[in-house]
Amino acid sequence: MHIPDGFLSAKTFSVFYGISIVAVGIALKNLKNNIEEKQVPLFGVVSAFIFAAQMLNFPVAGGTSGHFMGGVLAAILLGPFSGLVIMTTVLIIQCLVFQDGGITALGANVFNMGIIGAIGGYYIYNLLIKIFGRIASVFIASWTSIIFASAFCAFQLSISGIVPFKVSLIAMASVHALIGIGEGIITVMVIGFLTKIRLDLLELKKI
Repeated sequence: MHIPDGFLSAKTFSVFYGISIVAVGIALKNLKNNIEEKQVPLFGVVSAFIFAAQMLNFPVAGGTSGHFMGGVLAAILLGPFSGLVIMTTVLIIQCLVFQDGGITALGANVFNMGIIGAIGGYYIYNLLIKIFGRIASVFIASWTSIIFASAFCAFQLSISGIVPFKVSLIAMASVHALIGIGEGIITVMVIGFLTKIRLDLLELKKI
């Protein structure tokens, strides 16, 4: 889902850079005013875990592969704004150090995996938890965040003239529907484990 350089038109990546910069600025301001000292170590641990997990690919159908995104996990543990900042940090490092995702496409990647993946996934989780309970809601939110993020990626490619939206949406959604299952399983495993040993981490103030 990391869009490389050369795939987005100047107009497209400029618009999504603008949206992402504003969103990250709001998130950082919110964190500065509200983060508690006991949340700082968890912030670092979650960031490191997501960064490491994203480096590990698992096979998907048709010779493709996927990797853990982690937006919903970060948002459930620390809140939607924290999730966005964590995803942005991970994406910047991947872009600049590992050339995973282009510099011109960084704003679009932050939008897809940070704003849609973390913030969007968090509110889906909150909407579902009273109906389905924690574990089922974690899985559904994680899977849905992958599908929505891939759909926006397809939209960005289509408005840049790379491929028609219907074609890119079918291709992206079909593969990421499978990747989303892996995302859901990993997120459920982590949240389930923390529920048993450190329930207090799930009850921290969400930022």
